[in-house]
Amino acid sequence: MGLYIEARIRADLDDLWARTQDPARHQRWDLRFSEITYLPRAEGEPQRFRYATRVLPFLTVAGTGISAGEKERPDGTRTSALRFASPHPLSLLAEGSGYWRYVPDGDGIRFLTGYDYRPRWGTLGALADRLLFRPLMGWATAWSFDRLRLWLERGITPERARLNWLAEVTVRALVITIACTTLTSDAAALALLGPLAPTAAYLCPLLLALAITLALFTPPLPGTPAARRCLRTPPTRVRAPRLLRTLGTPR
Repeated sequence: MGLYIEARIRADLDDLWARTQDPARHQRWDLRFSEITYLPRAEGEPQRFRYATRVLPFLTVAGTGISAGEKERPDGTRTSALRFASPHPLSLLAEGSGYWRYVPDGDGIRFLTGYDYRPRWGTLGALADRLLFRPLMGWATAWSFDRLRLWLERGITPERARLNWLAEVTVRALVITIACTTLTSDAAALALLGPLAPTAAYLCPLLLALAITLALFTPPLPGTPAARRCLRTPPTRVRAPRLLRTLGTPR
């Protein structure tokens, strides 16, 4: 699979399964989707669904998918697989497939995903995907997994987690803005320091550089979701579950 994301979550397996398999709860924590709706199905058939992603305030891209899950496996793990496609001409993502695995591990669960997709728009689309869209999708998935972890482990709702993230990003941006503004301000202010001016002129850029570095690289607060907390490379070679091969094509 092209993208791999893994989070270790200290939670009950049934709770994790419910918050990832129930569309109403899934769409709350997953940044990649604005809406997920299950479609009617007959007993024993895979579940078909519609999804939508709000790309801009005035643009929503929709698609369809088909999924199936294995809630009881001999090794104690669970698996969910899906195929998806979007006919929307403005959607870079044409079609794809992926899976979720739930692996009990001591006092927690390794919740991991692998997925890949085919971009549209030919060579231009492939280039845009490699340089921008695929890294963005990887970040969004990891950030969402950590938001889910905060919901299960600390009781921080997805909505509150988003506000925490926005607040922290705003503070970091303000620190960088103030530092850059100070660095480029009129040097005449240093003249007021008299004989200390040369020392201040030497120290100010260093202090400002330190402030910018801290704003960029200080670890996020415990209640703020962060993609960096997730594993982005599989520890061992992974294979897509056999369940994925049983699924048909979305329609």
